[in-house]
Amino acid sequence: MKWTLPILALVGGMSTQAQAEDCGKVTIADMNWNSASMIAHIDDFILDHGFGCETEIVPGDNVPTTTSMIEKGQPDIAPEVWTNAIKGTIDAGVAEKRITIVGKALLEGGQEGFWIPGYMVDKYPELSTIEGIKKHPELFPNPENPELGALYNCPAGWKCQTTNQNLFDVLGLKEAGFELIDPGSSAGLSGSLVKAYERNQGWFGYYWTPTPIQGRYNMVNVDFGTGVDEEAYFCMTKENCENPKATMYPRAKVYTITTSEFAENHPVVGEYLAKRGFMNKDLNKLLAWMEDEGAAPEEAMLYFMKNYSETWNSWVTPEVAAKVSTALAAIN
Repeated sequence: MKWTLPILALVGGMSTQAQAEDCGKVTIADMNWNSASMIAHIDDFILDHGFGCETEIVPGDNVPTTTSMIEKGQPDIAPEVWTNAIKGTIDAGVAEKRITIVGKALLEGGQEGFWIPGYMVDKYPELSTIEGIKKHPELFPNPENPELGALYNCPAGWKCQTTNQNLFDVLGLKEAGFELIDPGSSAGLSGSLVKAYERNQGWFGYYWTPTPIQGRYNMVNVDFGTGVDEEAYFCMTKENCENPKATMYPRAKVYTITTSEFAENHPVVGEYLAKRGFMNKDLNKLLAWMEDEGAAPEEAMLYFMKNYSETWNSWVTPEVAAKVSTALAAIN
C-alpha cells in the first residue's frame, strides 16, 4: 500500500481546534462487516477534515448499536444499518424521537436470501426453486455429515439467524434431509461459498448483496414461490413467531441513522449524511478491491477517497471538499 495507518493517524491530528470546537465530539459505529466499516471510516475522515469534528470510531453491530442509540443515546452515528430484521425497534425509536433516519447508505437497498451457484442452475434448472432444491439434498452435502444436505446460516449474532431458522422450519428443509449449518463468522460463511464455487461443488446458503463475492461470482437467489410478504417476514424475524409463513426476503432498507439529539444539534452534518450513499455496483467493486488487496477499512477508505472523488464531492459543499482534498494531498 502507498499509505500507512500511522500516517493516517498523523493527518487525523491536523484538524484545527476552532473547527473541532464548532462541531464537537462525534462517535461513529464501526460495524463488523467490510462495507459498513469502510463507510464508517469515510464518514470519520470527511467529518474530521471537512467539518472539523472531533471524531471517534467505536465498535458496533446492527442490533446492539441500534439498541444502544435508543436506550443510551450513543453512538451518535450508525453509518450502515440493515433495518428489515429490526423494523419494530427502528420504528419505535423513531416514534419516540430517540433516533432519526437521515439517509440511505445503500441507494438501491440490499438483497438477502438463500443462494446457490449459477452453474448448478445451468445444469439442473429446477434448483432455482426451493421445491427443486428439496428434492436434491445430495447435491449440497453437509461437510460434517454427507448423508444430509447443508444450508449455511448467516453468522453468529446476526438477526438473520432467527429468520433463517424459522424459514428452515416452515419450508420443511429438515424433513427434506437438510441441516442448518452455523458458519461461525462472516469469514466462515464466505469461505465455505468460495471453496465450493472454485471447486465447482454444490453450495446452498444465506447470503446478501452488495458483497465482493456477488461481484465475482454468478449466484442465483432461490425462489420460494411465495413472493414477498412483509408482514410474514416481520413475524419470521422473531424467535417465537406465532404464525410462521414462508416468504422471500424483502429488499433490505439500509439506512444511516443518528440519535435524534445529534440530528437536531448538527443539521449541517445531517445534510452530508443525507447525500452520502452508494450504488451497489460501486460498492461491489470497492469490496472486491478491499478483499483482493487484503486492505484494512482505513486503507479502503483512502482508496475510495482518492479514486472516487467525483462521488464524494457530490456529497459536500465546495468549501468542505477543498478541506478534505487538502488532507488527502498530505497523504503519500
